[in-house]
Amino acid sequence: MSLQPNKRFIQIAFNGTMHQVRKVLPQIKYDSRILIEAGTPYIKQYGMDGVRLIRNLWKGLVVADLKVTDGAVGEVQFTAQAGANAVTVMGSAPVETLDFFNEFCARLKIYSMIDMLGVVNPLRKLQPLRHKPDFVVIHKGRDEETNVRSIIRYKDISKVRSKHDTFISVAGGILPDQVRTAYFNGADVAILNVVTNADQNDGILETSNFRTLVPIILNEVGE
Repeated sequence: MSLQPNKRFIQIAFNGTMHQVRKVLPQIKYDSRILIEAGTPYIKQYGMDGVRLIRNLWKGLVVADLKVTDGAVGEVQFTAQAGANAVTVMGSAPVETLDFFNEFCARLKIYSMIDMLGVVNPLRKLQPLRHKPDFVVIHKGRDEETNVRSIIRYKDISKVRSKHDTFISVAGGILPDQVRTAYFNGADVAILNVVTNADQNDGILETSNFRTLVPIILNEVGE
């Protein structure tokens, strides 16, 4: 499964329960511009069974936000076997891990995504790699969202693009009416979290009518 370059996408991330996935995901009509993510908290709770559930409910591209930090080959392998088309690794991981990760993802024909959460200089982290990633994720973390002075570092997008031909995703409490800002700043993918009323983080409320809301968001994506 491949994504067309020079296109825009949205990534809808599930960080809650399997019940939430079963309730919400069937409301989202398939569109090649939509990526569905098994978020890190969701994977920690349900493991690869959670990834397989999303795979069974979604025929498009499935991202497993595994945030690999070591043992890249084995973790990529079992995640791909569960049906993921893309996997994340932490940009703070050792260079050796990042190289193993990117190389093995390419071998299995799944997308490699380096999550730059907490990385001060993403471009410098990419420079020593022998195998480059398919995606770089510019990420303001969930805990950082509680700090009003914390921002998504959009300026890193142009720095990465100046040296690397890669998809760039942005994440960090993005609301549906803010995806245009992400694209304006050069992102290819805007990541939106599905959240509950109890969540401190911003995103799309799980009680929303996804059948009507998602097409509205896609109007900002373009064809």
